[in-house]
Amino acid sequence: MTSDPAAFERYRQSPNARTTLPRLLLGTLIVVVLWAATTAAVLYGGTYLFITWQAGAPPAGGVMQGFLASPIGILSALTSFAGIWIGLWIAMRWVHREKLSALLGASRRVSRSGFIKGLVAVLVTSLVSEILLYLLQPEIARGTISLSSWLLFLIPIVALTLLQTSSEEVLFRGYLLRGLAYRFKSPFIWALLPGLLFTSLHWSNTSAAINACVLASIAAFALLLTLVVYATGNLGAALGAHLGNNLTGFLLISHQESYNSFALFNAAPLEGPGWTTVDAALIALIGIGCSLLTVALLLHPRSPLKITADLPEADEARR
Repeated sequence: MTSDPAAFERYRQSPNARTTLPRLLLGTLIVVVLWAATTAAVLYGGTYLFITWQAGAPPAGGVMQGFLASPIGILSALTSFAGIWIGLWIAMRWVHREKLSALLGASRRVSRSGFIKGLVAVLVTSLVSEILLYLLQPEIARGTISLSSWLLFLIPIVALTLLQTSSEEVLFRGYLLRGLAYRFKSPFIWALLPGLLFTSLHWSNTSAAINACVLASIAAFALLLTLVVYATGNLGAALGAHLGNNLTGFLLISHQESYNSFALFNAAPLEGPGWTTVDAALIALIGIGCSLLTVALLLHPRSPLKITADLPEADEARR
């Protein structure tokens, strides 16, 4: 595996003197408040409209759950992540007195080659993951969406998924990781804390075994995203990898009943019955193994998808 510590060092030293712990906490609070506000507006506003327009008895799982499981509910939920971008802009502009673009990398721009390679690598390993999951639980069915409707919603879903994944990356692998790395040398602080926060947000009300396996897979994926930022000093590859991961679940093969409205195929839902503890352990191993495979594709010196560091020449070109 290869990386360029100098590239990350340029990124971690890029904040100005206003990046103190109190200001970092204040900025994070601003992001959380705005994220919560936009989410509440989407949930309650969308649910109200859903009740108004819906005829007949409410869905069995409740009106709000019915709204979130509907196509317009999924699109609305993805839109709510705009609150993170707004919060980050306010925090960078008024708390740290920096441009928002400073979070993207030392060159203050997204590496396009890194983005494309990260996207392709995860699409490849997602295919491997789906094959292994199918061998574990050979249950797959055609989704309810028609091909014409799928094509109609393709661009909006890709755009809104990019909004969601990019906001999370700029927050967890950008704002928090960069700010903590500027103040602390130890990766147990600047890498571990944002990774744990990111993983904890994926806690679900499934069985304990399935919840643990999902969290283990998410933690491995968060580590992968952190590694590619460390190797390049840029968020490009992490942005592409995260987008590829989520698009697979939204548009191709869904493993969640509540988010399968746009998927061409539905696999056995993780929140459904029939999964054993052994199954959960195997699912975790598949997730961790595919994250390691993605790391190899992106960082191995002989890989055609090897990502490169955010070079100083990029800074000169920007100036």
